[in-house]
Amino acid sequence: MRLALYEPDIPQNAGTIMRTAACLGVGVDIIEPCGFTLSDRRFRRAGMDYLNHLQLTVHPSYADFLSSQARQTGRTILLTTKADTAHHEIAYHPGDILLVGRESAGVPDHVHDAADIRGKIPMAPIPSLRSLNVAMAAAMVLGEALRQTDGFSGLNVTAATETQSTATTGVSP
Repeated sequence: MRLALYEPDIPQNAGTIMRTAACLGVGVDIIEPCGFTLSDRRFRRAGMDYLNHLQLTVHPSYADFLSSQARQTGRTILLTTKADTAHHEIAYHPGDILLVGRESAGVPDHVHDAADIRGKIPMAPIPSLRSLNVAMAAAMVLGEALRQTDGFSGLNVTAATETQSTATTGVSP
């Protein structure tokens, strides 16, 4: 399973997505150009030291992403408000790549059309609520995809539980 960011605009969102991916053992593909440099302090701050534990591949263009090894072996699932299928109705595979678009514009039509599957997160039917934050959307869909593919089985639940217990009680386990 991988997360791909198409020409991300906001360094804090990209850093948050990468931090999430590192914690869940998922690789990340960044498709350039970005609206920031990967050395941007806001990007680094959002990702913290978690970025050192991330399998990151940077593609100079969408064409390079399409020819990448990960893309050749897995399906691209685009998260988009223009989809007809809810994200939880998709049957995910371990080799899938979850693609999110630019915060300001999503993805162009040719990228939308090239996706193997398009999914969206159901939302309240209020016209002024257009979309979720891209980092939140990526985390929600990644969680469902990992649940379906047993992707949480190799992760350490005990460490997270101990950290939460310490924070709640103030006492080390």
